[in-house]
Amino acid sequence: MSKTTMTAAFAALLAASAPIAYAQTTTVPSHSATAVEHGLTTQSRVMPGQIRMTDMNGATIYGAGDKSIGDIKDVVLDRDGRVAEVVLNVGATLGMGGKLVAIPMNDIKIATDSNNKPRFTVDMTEAQLKSAQAFSLTAPSERTGSSTAPATTPTTRRD
Repeated sequence: MSKTTMTAAFAALLAASAPIAYAQTTTVPSHSATAVEHGLTTQSRVMPGQIRMTDMNGATIYGAGDKSIGDIKDVVLDRDGRVAEVVLNVGATLGMGGKLVAIPMNDIKIATDSNNKPRFTVDMTEAQLKSAQAFSLTAPSERTGSSTAPATTPTTRRD
């Protein structure tokens, strides 16, 4: 078989198989059973009313009187993936000396600024937040008690 004949045969084979390949292309339904079974989202973009964590992290938080009172330091999720607390850094000067406090997500009001970016406010003053209990970002140790065994006195047996 000549090289030209082999090339023609290969081209014919490709042309004949192309419709078959296209015929096998399928679309996955937007709410496939597999995705739902595994708890996967079927959304393809951020939906209206949803806020991205990257928009929250470091964002200025405004208090009563529309005064800047701190920034969002972190978001703590519970084991089910819901927001448990939003950690604020209040009273810092140039990023130093602030106090971390946690508030429920429900206490934060979210609006949109003139640049269509989220704007976060709370109905509290800086003084109220500074007087709140401090929040630690480190988890407590799960050990209880001492890590050393209690001292024992050897008993001597006298017969």
